[in-house]
Amino acid sequence: MVIFAFTSILNSQTFSVSGKISDRVTNKSLSFANIRLLNSNTGTSCNSEGAYELKLSEGDYRIVASYIGYKSDTLELSLHEKRIVNFILSPISLQLEEVTVLPGINPALVILRKALAAKRERDKKISDYHFGAFTKGIIKTTSDITSGDNSVSLDVGANDTTELKISGILENESRGYFKKPADYKEEIIARKQSANFPPTINMLTGGRIIQNFYQDDLQFFGRNMVSPFSETALDYYYFFLEDSLAQDNQTVYKIYFETDDKSDPGFYGRVFISDKSYDLLKIDVNLNDAANPGGIFTRVNVLQQFLPFAENIYMPIDYRLFVEGNFLGLAKFGFEINTIMYDYIINRNISDDFFDMAVLTVKPDADQKNSIYWADIQTIPNTMEETEAYKRIDSLESIPKTFWDRFSFLGTKTYINNNISITGPLGLYHFNRIEGNGIDFGVYADNLINKRLNTSAGISYGFDDKKNKWSVSGEYRFGEYRTGLLYVKAADELTVLFSESDEYNSLVPTLTSLFGKYDFKDYYYSKGIEFKLGGAVSPVLNLELGYAQKRDASAVVNTNFSFFNTDKKYEINPPIYNLRVQTISTGFSLDFRKYIEDGYYRRRTSLGKSYAVLSGEAIISNNSILATDRDFTIFKLNLNSTINSFNSTNVQIVIKNVWSPDALPYQMMYALPGNISSLGQKFTLRTLDFAEVFGDKVTMVGIEYNFLDELFTGLNIPFIEDLQLQLTTHFNAAWSSISDKTILLNKNTIVKPLIELKTPLMELGFAIGHIMLPLKFEFTWRLNHFNKTNFVFGINSAVF
Repeated sequence: MVIFAFTSILNSQTFSVSGKISDRVTNKSLSFANIRLLNSNTGTSCNSEGAYELKLSEGDYRIVASYIGYKSDTLELSLHEKRIVNFILSPISLQLEEVTVLPGINPALVILRKALAAKRERDKKISDYHFGAFTKGIIKTTSDITSGDNSVSLDVGANDTTELKISGILENESRGYFKKPADYKEEIIARKQSANFPPTINMLTGGRIIQNFYQDDLQFFGRNMVSPFSETALDYYYFFLEDSLAQDNQTVYKIYFETDDKSDPGFYGRVFISDKSYDLLKIDVNLNDAANPGGIFTRVNVLQQFLPFAENIYMPIDYRLFVEGNFLGLAKFGFEINTIMYDYIINRNISDDFFDMAVLTVKPDADQKNSIYWADIQTIPNTMEETEAYKRIDSLESIPKTFWDRFSFLGTKTYINNNISITGPLGLYHFNRIEGNGIDFGVYADNLINKRLNTSAGISYGFDDKKNKWSVSGEYRFGEYRTGLLYVKAADELTVLFSESDEYNSLVPTLTSLFGKYDFKDYYYSKGIEFKLGGAVSPVLNLELGYAQKRDASAVVNTNFSFFNTDKKYEINPPIYNLRVQTISTGFSLDFRKYIEDGYYRRRTSLGKSYAVLSGEAIISNNSILATDRDFTIFKLNLNSTINSFNSTNVQIVIKNVWSPDALPYQMMYALPGNISSLGQKFTLRTLDFAEVFGDKVTMVGIEYNFLDELFTGLNIPFIEDLQLQLTTHFNAAWSSISDKTILLNKNTIVKPLIELKTPLMELGFAIGHIMLPLKFEFTWRLNHFNKTNFVFGINSAVF
């Protein structure tokens, strides 16, 4: 048995064949030249320095090195040990036959039409395939990057002359599977990264990031792009036959192209097409200015090559993406993605059952591979710069970080280490008309027990209401991909009235109170406990069960302080229905989107497609089940949907419905999401004040059409079409009513005017923004129920 095991190890041993491919005349390296074993599916491409590496078992091989415009070189090799083999290729210059065309016909279009016909025949041959891939991502910045599970830190402010250096490296080995019409799945078999990145961000695989230019649907930076090798390309791009090259015994047409209209987003560059089969051999393209979001990128270059496999079907063998940019002149950056695809198995009838909801799965042992494994599979050799970067980054990450290394005056949290954090400077203070000046402090522990447990504990004190507040919470995620959740919270705190429709963070009322004496939120005290247990019962359905016990009490205004408007008084804080209540709840979520299994969690992804998510909840307070001061039931139903429209535009739809057949305590009702003067948030009613309309039966429909810059570029208005302005339109409709029994129950607590919307309130507007700015300027008109706010101008920003 020992002899047998030893023999098996020897027979399975792999050896490295490595070297460089260069030009015989200039001695320069041939970047991304191809290496392939004859009569097999094994091969690779060189890196930017012309270096390659193959991992092969012991045996006899014929290795071919090739490059467009050069004569291929074939070497017979008997492999018994590690070998270094360099190839020197000779350029070919041949007198080639001219393309026969009729007068007035662009010869490039003749070639492209034949190539598109060949592409259609190629597509008919393919029913399914799978392949292996090795991907390497390189991040370049002017300063070092430090990161953890929860944060990424990068110094900004470099000038234009500062050199970029490698500040992060990601590598992984994967397998991809495809079956017509649109089934796709990938598995990450192994992954590693430089010490300053967590493994969960190492998800750039050959299939997920690759833009196969044989396909018609390409997408860059969230925008749908017309492929230069698609059926619509001839009407979108201008093509020019630039040159004819040779590769062994075939002619290769080199065709330059660019968009007909320079204001149209797209590519410019060159395609290389075979004269015999009219297959696409290579593409070397750049993104034009119109496709460059906000002009942030100074270079976006894509290079892809294709080789024939079974049945002479050409498939992509690599994908190279090179990006450089400068964000608002503050941070220069760059990144490269290099992917090698190999071992294509075509038309082997992959079972339909193989494809499920997971489009990408990280294998359980992907992060456990040792250096011996990586030495055997790494098909993109490291350059000298990459090798030095690994050493430098590992050295920097080994230095213990101090508290001040992680501290930021603009942070709401300060991390002690990757798991423990405390309240940061921006979270230490708040102000409202109930507490006056308030101080806060919290301790947070995240991603404990193999990223399953998150806990927090916080205390707060108001100097004017003279009350201590506290909260303790924890959540534990169980299941292989942490799809189950156990949540517990105990608290004695000041709560925002109608908080479910509150879209503003706590910093906004602090600023409006201190500087404008305007606290637009109302509050009440709440003390109790809450439990939730839920999880995925199927790939598309989540269920949840909850219990809550709390005691609610009214709060009153305790301060009149503000830096300005000292003669003005704060509005009274409305009383609530004081009670002790126990509730049980059930909820569901129905989501048909695919998901990514990143090694720890399942993360939903729409893959750029239309989708809808339906969720609902029922909250029950019944004295026959649990001791409670009031019996009531509340039903909630929500729909969130994104529907793709023309080009890169889409429509987002949000529908919310809250309904109760019973008399509801004041604080249990639902308020339509409104806004404050000159500010606005997505899917809120811009012409309603914050918490202006509330009820026990409320429905809201919000529709937002995201035109991006498609409308401006389509209108071809000089100057405007080049500004990359983003246009969105919004329409909202809302109904609200309060039953007589709810009014009667709260006759001593409702102090605000009751507004019912038996017919829907409707408003319509638009917003103008820019992709590089985190805000939009909104203009909204009320279409009915006219009052003093029939027109509203506001600033919409996620900052608020």
